[in-house]
Amino acid sequence: MITNYFKIASRNLWRHRGFSAINILGLATGMSACLLICLYVSFELSYDKFHSKANRIYRVVTDVETIGETSHKGSSWAYGPAMLKDFPEIESFVRLSRVSFLVRKGDAKFQEEKTLFADSTLFKVFDFKLISGNPQTALRDPLSIVFTQTAARKYFGDSDPVGQSVLLDAEGLVANVTGIVQDLPGNSQIKANMFLSASTMKRYKPDADSEWEAFEPMTYLLLKPNTSAEMLSRKFPAFLEHYAGKIMSEQKLNYSVSLEPLRDVYLHAKYIGGLETGNASYVYIFTAVAVFTMLIACINFVNLTTARSVERAKEVGMRKVVGAGRSRIAKQFISESVLVCLFAFVVSVFLTALLIPHFNDLAGKEISLGIINDYLFVVVFFIVAIGIGVLAGIYPALVLSSFQPALVLKGQFKHSRKGVFLRKALVISQFAISITLMIGTLIIYIQMNYIQNKDLGFSKNQILVLDTDADPNKEVLRHALSNVHGAVAASRSSSIPGSRYQNTSSQIESSGGDFQTAGLHEFLIDFDFIDLYKMKMVAGRQFSKEFATDSAKAMIINETAAKLFGYADSKLAIGKRFRQSGVDGEIIGVIKDFHFQSLEESVQPLAMRIEPAYCNLVSVKVSPADLFQTLKSIEEQWNKLMPNRPFSYFFMNEYFDRQYRSQQQFKALFMNFAFLTIFISCLGLIGLSSYAAVQRKKEVGVRKVLGGSTASIVLLFYKDFVGLVFAAFLIASPVAYYAGQKWLESFAYRTEIPLWIFIVVASLTMVIAIITTSFQSVRAAIENPVKVLKT
Repeated sequence: MITNYFKIASRNLWRHRGFSAINILGLATGMSACLLICLYVSFELSYDKFHSKANRIYRVVTDVETIGETSHKGSSWAYGPAMLKDFPEIESFVRLSRVSFLVRKGDAKFQEEKTLFADSTLFKVFDFKLISGNPQTALRDPLSIVFTQTAARKYFGDSDPVGQSVLLDAEGLVANVTGIVQDLPGNSQIKANMFLSASTMKRYKPDADSEWEAFEPMTYLLLKPNTSAEMLSRKFPAFLEHYAGKIMSEQKLNYSVSLEPLRDVYLHAKYIGGLETGNASYVYIFTAVAVFTMLIACINFVNLTTARSVERAKEVGMRKVVGAGRSRIAKQFISESVLVCLFAFVVSVFLTALLIPHFNDLAGKEISLGIINDYLFVVVFFIVAIGIGVLAGIYPALVLSSFQPALVLKGQFKHSRKGVFLRKALVISQFAISITLMIGTLIIYIQMNYIQNKDLGFSKNQILVLDTDADPNKEVLRHALSNVHGAVAASRSSSIPGSRYQNTSSQIESSGGDFQTAGLHEFLIDFDFIDLYKMKMVAGRQFSKEFATDSAKAMIINETAAKLFGYADSKLAIGKRFRQSGVDGEIIGVIKDFHFQSLEESVQPLAMRIEPAYCNLVSVKVSPADLFQTLKSIEEQWNKLMPNRPFSYFFMNEYFDRQYRSQQQFKALFMNFAFLTIFISCLGLIGLSSYAAVQRKKEVGVRKVLGGSTASIVLLFYKDFVGLVFAAFLIASPVAYYAGQKWLESFAYRTEIPLWIFIVVASLTMVIAIITTSFQSVRAAIENPVKVLKT
């Protein structure tokens, strides 16, 4: 019986090939979009779940409370050893700290930016697969290195690196390769090309394990089975008071420690700490988009199937006359529905496999090499396709199987008002969803445009930046580059806008005369930095070589920092004393607030001091004329003064805009899926307009005989569909406005939603609806009325 159902269904689909193609294409497009989004969402939710002990691993986060603010930080180097000693609930710990090292082997030399200091317990806590080497001892001794497979090939080719050595940094420290780890999975928040033993770090900080003030590493705790993280967290206040109570009292700070489950860090981290993080709101938004896209495709199917009911009415009548019951007819139509969905499923699988590389480029992910690698998704979606076929086919099946054979065979059958109303409601729902996504796309576009064009408070154009990584010749290089033809000026600093920066506990004399403590973001600079970046002073003066104390005992703060310490008028902060990093001095100026972070965050308190020893970044202002020759000259100077380092640079404007990469990817994905929903909705309009033209043939013929013009008849068709689209716009606009406002709230600096967005979307949607229905409308309007009325 089932075989017979499908045989009849396949014949019907072939007989109405055009209708079937529209239905299958609409469903396949919806399924492909839904499948791609589900792969993306599943990938985002899978971060760090491949670790077998993931449910027992927690990251330590410290909240540092000072006057007027609470900042989120990682941990100090002292946390791990002290916690393991004091709390029996902890099985092990591992500390990770992001660093950058120059690595050399023969002629091969690379600046390994993705390097992590790591404790020897790395492979005990995490399930990173060590291909070669001993996981217990690979990171035990100082100057021990574990490379990933890809990184190792750069230095050793296909030979076995374990037991061989490389040179680190300009001083040429000999480091031993003690292991090779499989390239870290794409869904790992921990990204590294090289792990360097944490004991190596003690060459630079011998007392690190007893240091409670500098929050550099990320500490991960492996708790013993059946340990409550919440119960353990309750012991932390006493722990901090015991070890850091004196520091907190002296500096008027308050530390509080919390534990973040490893599985939550990627999407819900309070503190990023140089790790790859995602955005939970994007996951929720795309999940909703997947549901709505599939809903639009299903609405198309229901609409087109019920619209064809007049054509199938006589078929149903004949079936009932020869004895077919309502349930059998309903099963027949449901089997057709399932068959259409299965065809659409097969097409969607191939579409998804073809689109995944492009999708990965848009999303910036490596989700899958092809759909065939995700058998679970294929199986699940096969079942879902059958389910969609059954659910989407139920209503059309019930409608068609309810026809009265006597009325149908007499030609007295008409669409019920309820059926017509439902189809109109479904079309309105389709376009309401599509319009909402279109308005959302434009809101995202204007916000990203606003971010990229907003005055940042500094100049980022025509500035080239080089990282000397503490090379002893960095000042010689700066001086040489300032004299290169095409270079306007050169400056050194520890940080630049958009880069990593140090957050330093600082004490500044308040308006009341006492010292108050707060964490200030710190830029260590030279005398030319402020001029090169065209920053503006609002009070006092900038650093000058004419004042001997400026190089050791002077500080410039920004307006936000001045307000933090009680100086609403920036001029009142001039001459106030400060203490920072062992330096005592006075504030000589207040600089106008500039955005050294993403515009998602408000401007934070900032301090600047002259400290040449830590200024490893060289910024060069270059002339746009003959830029190629200028770059060539800069490279020649680099190779002359730093022959052991690979020459690399970046432009400031491109570097700063990298902060918005995830937002740009979100915009691109959202825009593509918005256009997909419009495409699917238009497929539905094409089908509905063609059947409207068939159903109204005689009406059109009569109108033409009575003198109706072609234009008036075309407008008659337009009126029906344009009215539905306009109703959809009225529903979608407030929804899109509300959703857009909620998304914009995630930005500290945001644009207003302009009225023109709604005007453009309304106009565009109307034009799309008119163009989509034009072919069938015009075709019906110009048809010979004599032929129409004879049939």
